[in-house]
Amino acid sequence: MKLSERFLADDLRGVRYAANVFLATTVLWIVVKVYGDSNPIWAVSSMVATSDPQLKQSLATFRGRLINTLVGCAIGLLAIAIGRTAWELPAALALTVLLSSYLVRVPTMWRQAPITAAIVIAGNLQHHDKLGALESGAVRVGEVLFGCAVGIGSAWLLSRLWPLHEESSIQKG
Repeated sequence: MKLSERFLADDLRGVRYAANVFLATTVLWIVVKVYGDSNPIWAVSSMVATSDPQLKQSLATFRGRLINTLVGCAIGLLAIAIGRTAWELPAALALTVLLSSYLVRVPTMWRQAPITAAIVIAGNLQHHDKLGALESGAVRVGEVLFGCAVGIGSAWLLSRLWPLHEESSIQKG
């Protein structure tokens, strides 16, 4: 199959996804970097992980990412509140995986829970006081959730401006 046929065969899905990522990255860069005076990498990476050319898939990913991010955040903040030990990070990550796997049971983005716990606890490793660590962790989680929200918003907007067919050659083969 020629490259030009490939573009048309999947309803320009890749082009649409690239437009979505471009739009959402631009919004995140302006809001987080310029107005929030922070590094937008956490928000941008979350947006990319949540985004999908199909809005239904984006919403499912967003739901899983949101729930598992909150689980990871809660365990990370609990670990910081309990105090610093050599076992803080591995114990928190293991507990987060167990809670996400057996209690929450939202398999979409289930790896997000321990990732978020690690992000939150990393703030504790950079700060010597608990309040600074809690604040740093909360800011990072806020950036992650904001990136997810912008990704969903961008996917929704493009789904209205540039709708895709539900069935495509990519899904068939």
